Amino acid sequence: MPLMPKRVKHRKQSKGNRSGYATSGTDLAYGEYGLKSLERGWLKNTQIEACRVAINRHMKRKGKLWIRVFPDKPVTRKPIEVRMGKGKGNPEFWVAVVLPGKVIFEVGGVPEAVSRECLRLAATKMGLRMQLISRK
Repeated sequence: MPLMPKRVKHRKQSKGNRSGYATSGTDLAYGEYGLKSLERGWLKNTQIEACRVAINRHMKRKGKLWIRVFPDKPVTRKPIEVRMGKGKGNPEFWVAVVLPGKVIFEVGGVPEAVSRECLRLAATKMGLRMQLISRK
């Protein structure tokens, strides 16, 4: 089942403003190691899910994974070969807005080498530049 809200107040949203830096969620809160964003952008629900699967597979389901972002913004698209006008398209997928400095994933309960490698695997699936951070 894809990562998306159960229900929303409004079916369609504006693109919004992505300027600035993350003010909350910039430090590790749960695990020993984390993945912090260095760029701003949108993370699709499928990207977050692919990262989750890669991390859990590499950890062999030992340890714990925390996902610190949730895709709650709908992105709309109009069907192909449709003329301009006639209103906004239908929601196609969901994204999480990521600002520089935001911690995306945290892992704990596994050795440092394992956590570094699983977070590196996740970083390759994101499409944004990431930085590994630790509690030390």
